[in-house]
Amino acid sequence: MMSDESQESSSAAEGSDANIDQAVIQSIPVTLSVEIGSTTLKLKDLLRLAQGSVVELDKLAGEMMDLKINGAIIAKGEVVTVGDKLGISVVEIVSPMERIKPV
Repeated sequence: MMSDESQESSSAAEGSDANIDQAVIQSIPVTLSVEIGSTTLKLKDLLRLAQGSVVELDKLAGEMMDLKINGAIIAKGEVVTVGDKLGISVVEIVSPMERIKPV
């Protein structure tokens, strides 16, 4: 049986989880990256790369790009231009169950 003191500290610990400051959570930095494709090279081919070299990637032209947060795919999108910069238009959000699958 728990003493009154341990019940109070247990209740306080449970209550503190519910009182997490949302501003603190929202201020945590994350890295968003867009992957346009990938490939595997042999080291000898990597060493031969020079200015003007073309490296073939595994994605087709017009295929959706992967949006990653800290390396995990969270969405898919299409490349757009925003003024003189590139951007991404989010087309599909990956389901939470898909996000936690090992690669």
